[in-house]
Amino acid sequence: MTAPTKLLHSSPVPPAAPAGEELHTPVIAWFEAHARDLPWRRPEAGAWGVMVSEFMLQQTPVSRVLPVYEQWLARWPRPADLAEEAPGEAVRAWGRLGYPRRALRLHGAAVAIAERHGGDVPADHAQLLALPGIGEYTAAAVASFAYGQRHAVLDTNVRRVFARAVSGVQYPPNATTAAERRLARMLLPEDERTAARWAAASMELGALVCTAKNEDCHRCPLAAQCAWRLAGKPEHDGPPRRGQTYAGTDRQVRGKLLAVLREAHAPVPQAALDRVWHEPVQRARALDGLVADGLVEPLPDGLYRLPLS
Repeated sequence: MTAPTKLLHSSPVPPAAPAGEELHTPVIAWFEAHARDLPWRRPEAGAWGVMVSEFMLQQTPVSRVLPVYEQWLARWPRPADLAEEAPGEAVRAWGRLGYPRRALRLHGAAVAIAERHGGDVPADHAQLLALPGIGEYTAAAVASFAYGQRHAVLDTNVRRVFARAVSGVQYPPNATTAAERRLARMLLPEDERTAARWAAASMELGALVCTAKNEDCHRCPLAAQCAWRLAGKPEHDGPPRRGQTYAGTDRQVRGKLLAVLREAHAPVPQAALDRVWHEPVQRARALDGLVADGLVEPLPDGLYRLPLS
């Protein structure tokens, strides 16, 4: 296989970069031995369980997702069950997972699945991509993990594994690039079943071993051929990596406002929302943002509630 001339950060692939075939077997074998037993990986989860997990796991660790996932599937075991509820109930059940617009998007996808596909999550990648709130990553992940199809599934963990093992750099770019997508397609096994296992296995490797910090090369099935390790683990020299800040941000204020509304089963007066944050300008900005995002519905007389439609 001929390596492309440019990949991550416009750096050439190191001469010793392993070919796809050299990566698949050890990583999949490692996955078979070390994969976590997660509920969305069990056969009974079905495509809907996979889809729910993919929405919840975006920027959220597994430990926080597990209890909410279990409660969600117990309440809404099929897309049609969720579609029958008001979108505000999805926001309420989302709890403190963060980025609550994901709840609205998942509700919108459930409504579309009920209306367009008879209540069954479609297997066709194009139909998945046409659902509201579903982008390229989620469509590929559902098609691969739920239906065993051959798609390049590029999340942060996979991107980091590819950056290190193949491109010889410590971290991938801040945003997914066209070069990364080409690399992912180049590394994708031809066999559909193997490709689906590769997608899951490379993701798990990045989550458990090739982590952002304190990578455990002694446990890595690719240690002997990892381009970054063989190059002496050069320090990241690309753009600064984005940090996740929360305290004092509008995100924190939005979360506090939503917490009041989630706990209330009747419209909430402005005064109750005013008590959650001391700074009035930031509080008003956060509330306006929630209304603009469709997460909060304003009512007459200064009342607010989670959305009903």
